[in-house]
Amino acid sequence: MTTLICNCNRTLPLDAPALGRALGETLVEHSTLCRREAPAFQRAARDGSPEPLLVACTQERRLFTELAAQTEGAPSPELRPIRFVNLRETGGWGREGKQATPKMAALLALAQLPDPDPVPTVSFRSEGRLLVIGPLERAEALAARLDDALELTLFATGGAGRQERRHPVLAGQLQRLSGRLGAFELEWSANNPIALDLCTRCNACVDACPEGAIGLDYQIDLQACSGHRDCVRVCEAGGAIDFQRAPQSQRERFDLVLDLRETPAFSQHQKPQGYFHLPPRADAETQLAALLSLRDQVGEFEQPRFVNYQSRLCAHGRNGKTGCSACIDICSASAISSRSSGPDKARAQIHVDPHLCAGCGACSTVCPSGALSYSYPSLGHQGDKLRRLLSTYARAGGRDAVLLLHSDEAGSRLIDDWGRAARLDRSLNGVPARVLPWPLRHVASLGIEFWLSAVAQGASQVWLLTTDAEAPDYLRALREQLEVAQSLLTGLGYAGEHFRLLQARDARDIAALDAEARVAPAQGVREPARFALQADKRATLEMALEHLQRQAPRSPLPSAIALPAAAPLGSVRVDADACTLCLSCVSACPAGALQDNPGQPQLRLIEKNCLQCGLCVRTCPEQAITLEPRLLLKPSRRELRVVAEQPVFRCIRCSTSFGTERGIAAMIARLGAHPMFQGAAADRLKMCGDCRVIDIHTGAESRITDL
Repeated sequence: MTTLICNCNRTLPLDAPALGRALGETLVEHSTLCRREAPAFQRAARDGSPEPLLVACTQERRLFTELAAQTEGAPSPELRPIRFVNLRETGGWGREGKQATPKMAALLALAQLPDPDPVPTVSFRSEGRLLVIGPLERAEALAARLDDALELTLFATGGAGRQERRHPVLAGQLQRLSGRLGAFELEWSANNPIALDLCTRCNACVDACPEGAIGLDYQIDLQACSGHRDCVRVCEAGGAIDFQRAPQSQRERFDLVLDLRETPAFSQHQKPQGYFHLPPRADAETQLAALLSLRDQVGEFEQPRFVNYQSRLCAHGRNGKTGCSACIDICSASAISSRSSGPDKARAQIHVDPHLCAGCGACSTVCPSGALSYSYPSLGHQGDKLRRLLSTYARAGGRDAVLLLHSDEAGSRLIDDWGRAARLDRSLNGVPARVLPWPLRHVASLGIEFWLSAVAQGASQVWLLTTDAEAPDYLRALREQLEVAQSLLTGLGYAGEHFRLLQARDARDIAALDAEARVAPAQGVREPARFALQADKRATLEMALEHLQRQAPRSPLPSAIALPAAAPLGSVRVDADACTLCLSCVSACPAGALQDNPGQPQLRLIEKNCLQCGLCVRTCPEQAITLEPRLLLKPSRRELRVVAEQPVFRCIRCSTSFGTERGIAAMIARLGAHPMFQGAAADRLKMCGDCRVIDIHTGAESRITDL
């Protein structure tokens, strides 16, 4: 791959020989690649290489793209993509810019990796049918800026309309708005005496109404109307005003929605695609951005199916009981719901609506089993990037690497502002030389298995940079998961703070962010791991834990590490006095952690498999089970061990074992009052099924003979 680097008019300290050695290629340092030295870019663009062209500049992305298109002999971006890497704001402009060569080499190496493999997509189709909800005067003013590109319908919530009718107007009681881009559905009740589709806006009724109950939205305020019907007498449009008209429920579909009300129609943090909310307080920039976006929302669109779902791994529901609902609780787009399946509707599974999914990946982060996995990019692809980033950084002489994970849009803007501020304000340090920014589609898309793998593979710390664009539920979940990860490393004896959640709204908080980034490194592993991250979340987590345990500085290690309640690792405690060994928990366990013993009445556990989902707790009729979040540091964690057992109860007639003593005692207590088990027949409860049937029929024949 051809790589072009530029020191941006000598403001960026570059060590071209050192960067070349780390990348295995010869690099030429430029000073004005976007101006005087642009021919060097053109030569590289047409050098005949099939590999992508890498340019270490993001500021002039548009200029280089246009220049490549105008260069004779240069292939199109579809045939030979041009990739851009930011070395300037990510550290070169900081106080530690001269020490940032290992970081620059790592970021360039990261950009050399191929794009992730494509995944199935979902399609949206919009024909430009736009519904505008709000006061008429504002709705019509904004509609005038859109009706050359979109087909508009207005839903009036009051206000004064213009005299000229340019768009269809609906009114009434709005009952429900649902859907997404290309498939919004509006339901409302037309409950006003004036039918807007018949009204000519002649204003005769407005003038005739003595109470002023009719406004310029051409709807009657029934609280103010005294029922004199002067409006009906003056209306010349037949049927336009009819006080006897019954309310009618109506429904219509739209592709796009512009909501001008104070309170949005959708309460979730991440609104559906195609829905734009512009409350009265929205500033001019926000309004302009919404109008421009609306004009672009016509045609056919695709997005990846961001998550995969494997129902066999899901711990959401069994036997009519609900266990884990972490993905439903955290989804800011309301794209995940619970659905019952099976002939008796006893099996509850989650359903992900791919058209509502915003691709944040937070559901996969909080999923304890890996039933939900982020597919674009996959965890395996992110693992390849992690190894390339950390290995290149170490090979170039870097130490104590910090992964700074951030969302691509808001997070990247914040880092750009941070780097520029450090260039101009000598009191700021800028992005430290050991901090490696890593843009993600969303900061919540990578979870504990990735963070721990990063430390196992040589990172000193993992920081998550969030802005006010992240949903509050995401921040809560990330804090919980970070607490679990830190508890694991602290329990293993690794000193320092390895995980941190950094919060900054925007450029206003750069000074605080700059100060918070000046922290000491945390203790890492002596020898970095080399394992590849797997698509299976639990498998990746286990590999990371195994390596961290082998490298643990604490000696001797404790038998177990207590973990916070949000941990996906742990054991179960069984109250031996309460458990009847009914084994209902075994059938409820989605991970095979709880198992029976066909040879004798025992409940056994493989602790490694336990998800701490709580289905066993909710299923147990005796409430004998409690969860114990922890990491057991013994080989027995991977082995079957007995957690409850009972003496065998044998049939009083044939001596066949058919239950446990406590189970039979519980059955006798519950069924002893039944008419079928009175007197001598009470012994039937102590018989196996075969003997019970024999006893019933034998007893019946004796009584008939006696007669």
